[in-house]
Amino acid sequence: MDVLDWLTAALGDEAIAAGVLTTDPVLLDAVRTDRSGWIADGAPLALVNATRVEHVQATLRAASEFRIPVVPRGAGTGLAGGANGTDGAIVLSVAGMDRIVEISAEDQLAVVEPGVVNSDLNDALEPYGLFFAPDPASRAISTIGGNIATNAGGLLCAKYGVTREAVLALDVVLADGRLIRTGHRTVKGVTGFDLTALFVGSEGTLGVIVGATVRLLPIPAGEPRTLGAIFPDVRTAAAAAARVSAARLRPAVMELIDGPALERISAYLGEQTIADAFGTTGGGSFLLVQFDGPSAGADAMAAGALIAESGGTVSVAADTAEGERLLAIRRAFHPALAGSGEVLIEDIAVPRSRMPEMFAAIESISQRYGIPIPTVAHAGDGNLHPNFVYEGEEAPAAVWEAAGDLFRTAVELGGTLTGEHGVGVLKRRWLADELGPDSYELQVKLKSVFDPLGILNPGKVFG
Repeated sequence: MDVLDWLTAALGDEAIAAGVLTTDPVLLDAVRTDRSGWIADGAPLALVNATRVEHVQATLRAASEFRIPVVPRGAGTGLAGGANGTDGAIVLSVAGMDRIVEISAEDQLAVVEPGVVNSDLNDALEPYGLFFAPDPASRAISTIGGNIATNAGGLLCAKYGVTREAVLALDVVLADGRLIRTGHRTVKGVTGFDLTALFVGSEGTLGVIVGATVRLLPIPAGEPRTLGAIFPDVRTAAAAAARVSAARLRPAVMELIDGPALERISAYLGEQTIADAFGTTGGGSFLLVQFDGPSAGADAMAAGALIAESGGTVSVAADTAEGERLLAIRRAFHPALAGSGEVLIEDIAVPRSRMPEMFAAIESISQRYGIPIPTVAHAGDGNLHPNFVYEGEEAPAAVWEAAGDLFRTAVELGGTLTGEHGVGVLKRRWLADELGPDSYELQVKLKSVFDPLGILNPGKVFG
């Protein structure tokens, strides 16, 4: 009996009839890639489309029995190659586990399966006056399980934190098929080691998340207040953003777009869009700031004054609709770049006070390698997304050399090579440089405790 026979018997006739297990070459080919564009070599052995915890357990028991690698996968919206099906592996998709099990308005929490789409959860929460704060750019298509596996961020992180801050408890199937529950439904809970936090951001290398209890927040009262500003150059804009943070103002959103990115957005939306907002099509960068809650108006006025003093041409939205038009400039970034060529979307973070230096380094690296690197940043938390634009199906060696320079610079400035996308395959070569040899060795040993056979997402993160 081979692994597929074993797995077929373990899943049962009902699951097999429902198509839970497939070896369709077209479907197997589709799970070899993600939104990063990286395509794994070879072909996966099989795809399991789990709809129940028992399907996940059966898959991992079969994989343990036959020493077969397993690649956990959600919606496939990752940007680091972390969920791409590798040669000979079983791809275990939990996208079909998509039930919202419970919403407790009293305790301000929800219990969800991993395949629940981020924005679908917030649609369900709106009647309760609550929301789930993590808001990655892919929120309309990404899943809660994927958000947790990569510790995803988004525009609201500066005020509301990344996914780790929103996770209270997890249900996880371990490499041998055992189901464990970590964490609590309570606000506080310090019993034992914090395994919940350990699984958040582990990218499927320690276990497969099959359920989550997540923290909810009240939807802020009143209308948000939004302002935008055009600057002559990105370093001045970055300094202004750092000044807003240093003033102890806490915007819900603070986004920065550099000159090469703004130029592409202007071409995509039409120059008149920028002219209507600011009375000019000129400027080297765009800073967007939005406040929410009872003090939104006063905070927006204070931030606007600081930004104007820093050299920005400020436009304050008169109402929510006008604020949405300013936000649309930021949201147009990715579709605008899609017409520029192939794009490698990268992800670094530095202390907010070092953003001007990081932007200067990006400009220098772009000139040195002759590669366009339009960049946007979650300026409220120092998370930058440099985008390497190139021709051809695969990123050439020069792109990765430039990316290596960029990653090393971020670390030298006290930052990190990934703020929210994760390590996956694409960044693993630089991981040990950031962690240092002792910390790296400890993390490799920690993985072996949870995955002694090395079957969970091998080749990802730790290689």
